[in-house]
Amino acid sequence: MWWAELSTPVGDLAVAVDDAGVCAVRFGRLPEGVTAAGPGVERLDDAVRQLAEYACGQRSTFDCRLSIVQRSTAGRPTFDNRVWDALLGIPYGEMRTYGEIAAQVGEPDAARAVGVACNRNPIPVIIPCHRVVGAGGKLVGFGGGLPRKVALLELEARVRVEQAFG
Repeated sequence: MWWAELSTPVGDLAVAVDDAGVCAVRFGRLPEGVTAAGPGVERLDDAVRQLAEYACGQRSTFDCRLSIVQRSTAGRPTFDNRVWDALLGIPYGEMRTYGEIAAQVGEPDAARAVGVACNRNPIPVIIPCHRVVGAGGKLVGFGGGLPRKVALLELEARVRVEQAFG
């Protein structure tokens, strides 16, 4: 696994790739005891570039390969995997409620479990758990902290307005 960190307008990020693709994004600095890889790991360089472009409002979609452990129970992806897949379908600049995601994955009474799955998301920002809000649009829970969630949502809203009227 190779790690890099970058400073962005929405705060410091650490990103990791393995042989298959991006496997982690963390808010803040590199995890303790981890050393940043030098340039030249193509998958890592690409992920850093895409995250930097996103944080500056120059990118609204990611096309880097993801490396997520796909677990299954009885031949069906786990609840977390189904939630993460649903999050990938939330368009840039839009939000969904925990209840809407729960219904989308076939568990309409599992809004709290959606929140837990969002908290377990190993690749935040790229898998946009920041776009999930509480009922009525209430800003609740985010592993990167609510101020960072607000910053990400405001960034996307600003970019969408600029694209529409710029």
